[in-house]
Amino acid sequence: MTQEIAIMSEKPATAAEIPPIRKVFVKTYGCQMNVYDSDRMTDALAKDGYVSTDVLEDADLVLLNTCHIREKAAEKVYSALGRLRDLKKKKAGEGREMMIGVAGCVAQAEGDEILRRAPSVDLVIGPQTYHRLPEALKRVRRGERVLETDYAVEDKFEHLPTPDKARTKARGVTAFLTVQEGCDKFCTFCVVPYTRGSEVSRPVAQILAEATKLVEAGVREITLLGQNVNAWHGVGADGAEWGLGELLHRLAAIDGLARLRYTTSHPRDMDEALIAAHRDLPQLMPYLHLPIQSGSDRILKAMNRRHTTAEYIALVARIKAMRPDIAMSGDFIVGFPGETDADFEDTMRLVETVGYAQAFSFKYSTRPGTPGADLGDQVPEDVKAKRLERLQELLLSQQRDFAQACIGRDIELLLEKPGRMPGQLIGRSPWLQSVNVDAKASQIGDIIKVRITGAGPNSLFAEAIS
Repeated sequence: MTQEIAIMSEKPATAAEIPPIRKVFVKTYGCQMNVYDSDRMTDALAKDGYVSTDVLEDADLVLLNTCHIREKAAEKVYSALGRLRDLKKKKAGEGREMMIGVAGCVAQAEGDEILRRAPSVDLVIGPQTYHRLPEALKRVRRGERVLETDYAVEDKFEHLPTPDKARTKARGVTAFLTVQEGCDKFCTFCVVPYTRGSEVSRPVAQILAEATKLVEAGVREITLLGQNVNAWHGVGADGAEWGLGELLHRLAAIDGLARLRYTTSHPRDMDEALIAAHRDLPQLMPYLHLPIQSGSDRILKAMNRRHTTAEYIALVARIKAMRPDIAMSGDFIVGFPGETDADFEDTMRLVETVGYAQAFSFKYSTRPGTPGADLGDQVPEDVKAKRLERLQELLLSQQRDFAQACIGRDIELLLEKPGRMPGQLIGRSPWLQSVNVDAKASQIGDIIKVRITGAGPNSLFAEAIS
């Protein structure tokens, strides 16, 4: 009765107070951090009356959240903008408005050029300023073309709304959580320090609050993100500086959070507390993405990696001693300027020594504005292609061997989404492989015990163990 009276006494909202419903379509390129950024931009826009749509033609706002890591990334953006220009023109002919925005690292690197080359673009906003997105869109609606790529003085995370519980539930039982941004390493091949800025760590309280909200919305697994995530050093409630190992221990204590992962790491930031966390925390999955890029000390020096292959191999040995079942992942670049056949063979030997469950490998591509772009002795494209083919053949062989070694093992499987067949569910193994299982008695979000029965090219197959 009292609840009914309270409802009746509320003042009804006027039409002016209810924001109009607008639809936003977000296209995300690149890394997991861009996925996280897209979600947070969507959360910020929800306060401004925007709802997400998967139908491009229905959108009142289209955002391209871009990545600048690979060659020709900018040209792909301009190609997409050409198609959007035509759609915007078509909708205008029908009396419907569509705004176009470019966000992310290409926006940060080429903001002025985007506005010059693509007159249909209304807004360019960098990764450090997307908390200003709703205000920037208000300026667009007043007739401005907006460029927001200055590095924000304020903490953008403090100005973003808390993720809505319903939207978090809709995104699934796993989630990304950015804890660190930027990079101070200045590898000579990489644009990240120029597009994401210097290393910044979020404070402990902010991270714990966001993680708790995610878990309350049904998230069972959180992956901590950062350009150099293991360089994270945040201030705790006691005023002291914490490292990532200590943060993982605190996150593991959140009731209902079953699994933790983190990516991407730099070998120079793997301290003993973090290595020990792999031994001590059952919630921390036995999978580590630890890029080295090359197996040649000469090339590592030219890349400004500031570690040697021997140091990397010794580090991997220490990690495996702490957690024997850990699976290693890595990144490799072939054809860096000056790379000889002998340098490449050093990379092949390193891969054989470490043994990778998964890895990402690429031909070197020059990134404008990086020191590597000015180096001489560029490797011919046909040589790069042949080396990459050999490296990928070896890495794929190791990945297949690791998957085959999983057959017969009993594992805990977090069920994430429906499979293609009735009663089939798909989850991720502790080592990040996709696993298909017939689990009619289970539901998404459950963690069940399964036995691996087979291995395909891209996934494992399992049966539930009652």
